[in-house]
Order: sequence, then C-alpha cells, then structure tokens
Amino acid sequence: MAWFTEQSVLVQALIGGLFTWFCTILGSAVVFFFKTVSRRLLDTMLGFAAGVMIAASFWSLLAPSIEYADAAYGKWSWIPAAIGFLVGGFFLRLVDALVPHLHLGNEIDKAEGGDEVGRKNLSKTALLFLAITIHNIPEGLAVGVTFGALANNNTTAALIGAIGLALGIGLQNIPEGAALAIPIRTDGKSRSKAFFWGSMSAIVEPIAAVIGAVAVTYMTPILPYALAFAAGAMIFVVVEELIPESQTNGNTDIATLGLMAGFVIMMVLDVALG
Repeated sequence: MAWFTEQSVLVQALIGGLFTWFCTILGSAVVFFFKTVSRRLLDTMLGFAAGVMIAASFWSLLAPSIEYADAAYGKWSWIPAAIGFLVGGFFLRLVDALVPHLHLGNEIDKAEGGDEVGRKNLSKTALLFLAITIHNIPEGLAVGVTFGALANNNTTAALIGAIGLALGIGLQNIPEGAALAIPIRTDGKSRSKAFFWGSMSAIVEPIAAVIGAVAVTYMTPILPYALAFAAGAMIFVVVEELIPESQTNGNTDIATLGLMAGFVIMMVLDVALG
C-alpha cells in the first residue's frame, strides 16, 4: 500500500485500470471450465453489474462532482454535475450509433450502430466484442478521473474512495468477462478464442483510465464535469443495455435482486472505505 501511495496519480490510474482489466480476464477464464451458462445466471450477473455501476455513478462520481464544484459555484454547484452527466450520456449515445455492435442474447440480424455494410462485414463475435468494449470505456474513465482528482485532493479518504471504485468496477468485470466469453464459446469458437475476445474487451479500461487522469490533472477546472461525464456515460450503459438485457428472458426477479446486491456492495465499498 505504501508503494502504491508513493506513485503519481497517473501511475495509480494506470494500475487501477490494469486491475479492472485483469478482473475481466479472470472472468473470461471460465470458458476453460464451462461451455455454457444458464440464462438465469447470466441475467443475474448482468443485473449485478448494473447495480454496481448505478451506485458508483452516484457515490463515486456525481456526489464528488458536486463537492468539488462547491468552492467555485456555491449554491450552483449542481451545474457541472448536470452538464457533465448529460454530455456523458450523449457521448455514449453517439458511440452507440457509430460503432457496429450486437447485444448479448440477440441474433446477428439485430446488430446496431454504424451502417448496414459495416455490420455485415463483421462476425457475430466481433459485434459482441464491440458491444462490451463500448461500455468498458466509461468504466475506465471513471477510474481515471477519480485517481486524477487526487492531484488536487490527496487525502487518505479520497485515495481509499478511488481504490474502492476500482475494486467495485473490477468486481463487476468478473461476471462481465464471463458474460461475453461464454456466448462466444457457445457460438462454436474455441476456448482460447473465446477467452481472448472476452479478455480484450476490457483493454480499453487502462487506456481510458490514463486519458481520464491526464485530463483532470492538467485541466483542473474540468474535474467536476469529468466526474459527472463518467457517471452519465455509465448510467446510459446501464439503462440502454444492462437492465433491458437482464429483464427480457423471464428472469426479472432474480435479475433485479442481482442489481440490488451489486448496488449495496458498491455502496458499502464506497461509503465504508471512502
């Protein structure tokens, strides 16, 4: 721990992003032991991931955004949070529209984003991979901006809060990695290929983490906006993808309980540690 605290915030953000990527790799490794997974379990995992992201969006991102803005905006400190949150959602909507992708559980004819030619030129595996990769971007940004914020608020509580966020996102990345690798394996790909695609879907997280940390470190005034931006992007992913996918296969109750469990675990991590 002492070694970690001595590192620059950029290195800390990179380590945090690498940790969340490692958790995805760990989850993807289940394909070496299982070829299929029940839809009930998959929906529970998706619900759990949604709960973690909702809790992280508020306690780790929106609430700190308002706190950081208080000194500059006073009673108007909600403005950066509101603007950043909306821009984050619109950004993910733009990415969603431009990048061809396929949601878990759908057939290839239901692929979204990009143009029809681009979608037809991609395999089902590639489309599934792109879908998960899209919503790993805000997760990496969230880790990066929370560690980058330490450049201006290097307290023990803030550091532990950033670590708690990385732990929470890493925790939900384990089932997320499995949720991608297993369908690829079920679709007929080898274990090694399913593991590779599942693992590489989160390579954007350490990259996005460093970008987020650099942005808020060298452009301090954007910190409240950056925190809220990551929150808005994460909520877009939750509402547009994770919740609908977990609720459309007859497992609504268990998926909802999974969401609540994920929410509580992330809340405890953030409030108790931070």
